[in-house]
Amino acid sequence: MKNECYYNNFDRKEKLAFDTKVVHGGMGCDPITGAVSFPIFQTATFRHRAFGISTGYDYTRVQNPTRQELERTMAILENGLEGFAFSSGQAANMALFTWLPVGSHVILSDDIYGGTFRICDEIFSKFGCTFSWIDLSDLDAVRAAVKPETKMIFCETPTNPMMKVADIAALADIAHEIGALFVVDNTFMTPYFQRPLDLGADVVVHSATKYLCGHNDVIAGIAVAKSQEMCDFFHAQLKSHGNGLAPMDCWLLLRGLKTLALRMERHNANAMEVSHWLRKHPKVKKVYYSGFEDHKDYAVMTRQSTGFSGMISFELDSLETTMNLLSRVKLIMFAESLGGVESLVTYPLTQTHESIPADVREALGINERFIRISIGIENPRDIIADLEQALA
Repeated sequence: MKNECYYNNFDRKEKLAFDTKVVHGGMGCDPITGAVSFPIFQTATFRHRAFGISTGYDYTRVQNPTRQELERTMAILENGLEGFAFSSGQAANMALFTWLPVGSHVILSDDIYGGTFRICDEIFSKFGCTFSWIDLSDLDAVRAAVKPETKMIFCETPTNPMMKVADIAALADIAHEIGALFVVDNTFMTPYFQRPLDLGADVVVHSATKYLCGHNDVIAGIAVAKSQEMCDFFHAQLKSHGNGLAPMDCWLLLRGLKTLALRMERHNANAMEVSHWLRKHPKVKKVYYSGFEDHKDYAVMTRQSTGFSGMISFELDSLETTMNLLSRVKLIMFAESLGGVESLVTYPLTQTHESIPADVREALGINERFIRISIGIENPRDIIADLEQALA
């Protein structure tokens, strides 16, 4: 039997504002003890009361109260039916792509995270799946790429790292016209700024390591599904693959989520200020940022989201300037990842996008002078001062 006390407050979250939902989560506190900080159920197994009588929990690989609280919180925030917490963003995507029938065709963003490219190119291609890498902001190109065996459209918007913007609602229409699953990677935006399920997506995935956690101390992945069919599929994946997020990590992620609204506002404001400063710097050739009013898809961006997040990419004038920047930053840290409270600068050529073929990277503009920066929540004047001295 289900432990009904874990269901009591779930529906009322529909009536709360987003920045209240992130604070209180699925239950908000432990309904048994009243603990305001939801407990870490650090247990592998659960005692049955008697034969045929379960508390609703049997084995942590299948379900755990701490993970369930995180999963329900994410379902609330993304307006989905159920959420699922995985051991990494890669694990969430691996589970998702396992849904594909053998011989499926998938349409994906041409400018996509290197780990997603690697999953497709090195693993699922062995099962007869084929992949078309398309600029998803070009709807005619998307329609032209459709094949009879197309089973999924997978979208990042804005893309990593070129900040291309795709029309989520329009892509959902195309996918559903052909009976394909439509998935949006919402890592950059989070549900604070963008809710793809409301715009027609079937599944949302996150590298929860990034903005959802926000503190660079957890590796985690999230999937949120809208249909019972996909929820049943993800349940089977967690049970069979054993790739669920551990209780301690779930608790850390729940704690990080409580400040998501506050953090995203500061990331957004800081990135707006830094991006405009970068645009004026003589050693910066081009800045890629979805919040510029002259971005070609600015109208789409503002229609489907309420902010621009904290990600900026830019191209410098020479390799020497690029290496100097990476070596000289002090406040900003040269490290992989993004979305934490600290500002991080990354070199996509050899870090996040090393799996992408060289000719594809070059065509996209990911060259030896290309930098991606995740703007943190520090004082923006300090971030700019550090960039200024590193570029001097």
